[in-house]
Amino acid sequence: MFPPKTASALLASAVVLALAAASPVAPLEPKAQPIEKRDYVISPKVMIVDMFSYEQDAWYGIPEFDLLAQNITVPGLSPIYPDVHCTLSNDICQVVTGESEINAASTMSALVHSPLFNFTHTYFFIAGIAGINPEVATLGSVTFAKYAVQVALQYEFDAREIPSNFSTGYVPQGSTMPGEYPQSIYGTEVFEVNDALRQLAIGFAQTATLNDSSTAMAYRANYASTADYKPGSEPPSIVACDVATSDVYYSGALLSEAFGNYTTLVTNGSGVYCTTAQEDNATLEALLRGALTNLTDFARIIVMRTASDFDRPYAGESDTVNLFYADQGGFEPAVQNIYLAGIKVVEGILANWESTFEVGVAPTNYIGDIFGSLGGTPDFGPGSVFNNNPVTTKRSLGVKGKRAAMMLGR
Repeated sequence: MFPPKTASALLASAVVLALAAASPVAPLEPKAQPIEKRDYVISPKVMIVDMFSYEQDAWYGIPEFDLLAQNITVPGLSPIYPDVHCTLSNDICQVVTGESEINAASTMSALVHSPLFNFTHTYFFIAGIAGINPEVATLGSVTFAKYAVQVALQYEFDAREIPSNFSTGYVPQGSTMPGEYPQSIYGTEVFEVNDALRQLAIGFAQTATLNDSSTAMAYRANYASTADYKPGSEPPSIVACDVATSDVYYSGALLSEAFGNYTTLVTNGSGVYCTTAQEDNATLEALLRGALTNLTDFARIIVMRTASDFDRPYAGESDTVNLFYADQGGFEPAVQNIYLAGIKVVEGILANWESTFEVGVAPTNYIGDIFGSLGGTPDFGPGSVFNNNPVTTKRSLGVKGKRAAMMLGR
């Protein structure tokens, strides 16, 4: 997710660092229920996946359940977030990955392969904040994705140095022009999750009353002057649309449009570029690799992102003001709506466990990666890599010279 940077947050960080530097390091207290003494494996029904502290804290001190009843240290998790938190019944647990793709991949890989847990029947519920495309939704909205697209996995040229016939400095890998389908596929470009499960989650979330703020109301009104941004000027709602993953924290209409076009391209026109985040493709790759060895069920994944800030400015506002200085007012509602909408999803799963969710929600769509690793034929991309994938046979044709030789050697 892309959390806004504020002066108060920077000041708080400085104070924490100063105190840490001035104070001696105290011995760590023993963790609750140490690993070496645990004599059973935890089998959660729901694993909430958050990315940083504000998302994590949205679930604490709530009346429905206590995630801090158990704190289980798991080797390989983030040094900042080393514990998985679980209710006393073990029905609901929470992991915090840390921000960005590397942190998410590392944490989720360690978690999936931990001998402390059995995730074969667990629903992984990604619940974080994100930037939002005003063409689709607005601040405070709650989105549920079918596709996660790794939009920055491309060639990149500085926009000041691109040819006159380029619309953007981003070019799909293995290709030589923006808008050409990528000829070099890594496998993490696109993931598709269970749409039948997504629709159930949307139905649960629609029973929530979402939070908003007067600042967000005033800020989003600026987007009403542009016809394409009308959804951005409306109140927050529950929206079915897709998530873009990029470690680069970007702002502006040109980059957002380029990544929106890439989303359309690699999903064969069916994806809706909506939210901007930093972790989801990494998390999904770890869960997919777990599914390949029967450690997880890829049909049991929900991707929910709440909108904290716009990915581009309104007419007359600069890109830098939009990213650095504007008080958009969406951060607090977005964090609060993680809980307000998310609790409905968690409760819906638990309340209907025996009748629906224990056996699983059968997918009505393809699920998995662009390779078709889990079987089936992707309804996006070039088709299963295990069934004469045309990209595999053409991957070096779009690039000349040294890069082509490198590809051929792979």
